[in-house]
Amino acid sequence: MTIHSIYNQIFKIWRRKRRRLFLEIIRPQPEEAMLDVGGYPGNWIQDPQPTRRIDCLNVHPVEWHAEEHTSHNIRTLVGDGCQLSFPDHAYDIAYSNSVIEHVGELDRQAAFAKEIRRVGRRLWVQTPAYECPLEPHFLAPFVHWFPVPIRRFLVRWLTPWGWVQRPSAKEVAETVRFTRLLTRKQMRELFPDCTILTERMAWIIPKSYIAIRTEGSDLTH
Repeated sequence: MTIHSIYNQIFKIWRRKRRRLFLEIIRPQPEEAMLDVGGYPGNWIQDPQPTRRIDCLNVHPVEWHAEEHTSHNIRTLVGDGCQLSFPDHAYDIAYSNSVIEHVGELDRQAAFAKEIRRVGRRLWVQTPAYECPLEPHFLAPFVHWFPVPIRRFLVRWLTPWGWVQRPSAKEVAETVRFTRLLTRKQMRELFPDCTILTERMAWIIPKSYIAIRTEGSDLTH
């Protein structure tokens, strides 16, 4: 079993619930265009497409055989989410799921937030909560609360990710460097014009945060 299959088994229920919430709150329309920053076509082909077109943008080329999925209109684009090449409000919806924590330090995260807010009229940006004891990328508790040098050791030797992937020291260093979870306070600062919705485990523990900007919606924080 690969680490990705482990992720899929553990978090698939949350993903389905989050998708229903997205459809309920953002209310994508058949005539609209949506930008998915850091997402992949495979995330959308299991269900009817909610908008006229979905553009999936990544920093690397993504193999996508559109001719095999004629019921979906999905394009793959290459670009940097921290420096988008689109004009203001180019998309009806700007969407991102578990990406902003991987773009780098806080200045890069701020650039990512500014750009996705700029190009989308409505907004949905989800990220795991720093306050959650379980670090979802490494499938282990508390590791993200330690200083970086200690975190590298813990990630390699005391997490399922380290045991399954068996990464080199360089791979561990790069993964730790580009896995920076955000607090609720930081999300509010990065998305000042958005409602910050908190997903919780067992009704108490913050699991992830979603920055949401809608047209005329009144949401509970």
